[in-house]
Amino acid sequence: MGNGSRGGSRGGSPVATGPERVFGDLREVAARVRAGLEAEIEYEESAEELPPGVASASQIGRFAQEERARVLEAGVSGLEKLADDRADEVDDDEYFGVEAIVLLEGRPAILVQGQDFASQPGDWAVLDASRTAIHESIARVGRVEVTGHPSLDWIGTAFLVGPDAVMTNRHVAAEFSRAEGTGWTFRDGMSARVDPGEELPAHQAPGPVPVADSLPYEITEVIGIHPEVDMALLRIAPHDGEQLPTPLAVAADAPASVPGRPVYVIGYPAWDGRRNEPESMRRIFMDIYNVKRLQPGMTTEFAPGGRVMKHDCSTLGGNSGSPVFDLTDHRVLGLHFGGRYRIGNVAVPLWEMVDDPLLAQAKVNWV
Repeated sequence: MGNGSRGGSRGGSPVATGPERVFGDLREVAARVRAGLEAEIEYEESAEELPPGVASASQIGRFAQEERARVLEAGVSGLEKLADDRADEVDDDEYFGVEAIVLLEGRPAILVQGQDFASQPGDWAVLDASRTAIHESIARVGRVEVTGHPSLDWIGTAFLVGPDAVMTNRHVAAEFSRAEGTGWTFRDGMSARVDPGEELPAHQAPGPVPVADSLPYEITEVIGIHPEVDMALLRIAPHDGEQLPTPLAVAADAPASVPGRPVYVIGYPAWDGRRNEPESMRRIFMDIYNVKRLQPGMTTEFAPGGRVMKHDCSTLGGNSGSPVFDLTDHRVLGLHFGGRYRIGNVAVPLWEMVDDPLLAQAKVNWV
């Protein structure tokens, strides 16, 4: 990594929570990451030699993999120094590597393929126990796509909350709708839909539902845009001859504990041009954006009676309108609407809006 990359690493990180708060035992994490790197090296050394000009799938991204391994090796060194109370000795490369480990393992953005996800190491191995319920969550979240927009073909994320209604952000809906009289209508020449697919293609997706079976739902009406919080409710219609899934369960009351509650976001993180470390982020995320991901984390802050709940899932641009799920009971706790690097992400706490007339109009599935 050149001097330009190192210079901005401490100020431009997407990590909202420090490693000491993410990981219980820094030494254990360092040892696990090192073991994984050693296993990758051993596998590469024992790989069958291929004829000249023929590359295996694992070799196509060799440069990106090597760069990521170098970043993670520096991160292991940084974690070990932090565990020994030697934070003042952590250099910029090691600090960036620590943040990479937080992103990849502590607060990962897990690719969804075939409406399923790969098992995770460390603390997020617990996702396996909830795989069936997470499948149901994944199937009810989609990408908001538009036709007729001057510069965009998709805008954000939306999720099914009523019999024929999805929820997203006001700033997402505003890209294709406008106020008219006492309501809202589509902008001239524009239409929109919600596509529950848009995953990274896989030749043999592991999940129970093929990606090709996910058909988009047309957005037929803007039910309303909330005047106070960053929220919009949209009416949808299924593809010809199909039925809409049952809506997600939306939390009608507060969870038992906020902050510190395990949660997950499902959405479509996009490349974010505001990032100070674009080349390094490309190498860590293998340049895969705009597709569906599962993003676990924790709630970090909430003031009772307020309209903002904070969380530390690794969200990027494109996650606007994503649901924040309780990992315990899989109810939707919040509507994600934004975030600031190294500070945290913000969501509307939906249980605080159980009596809101706009949500009643959409027949939100309160549970």
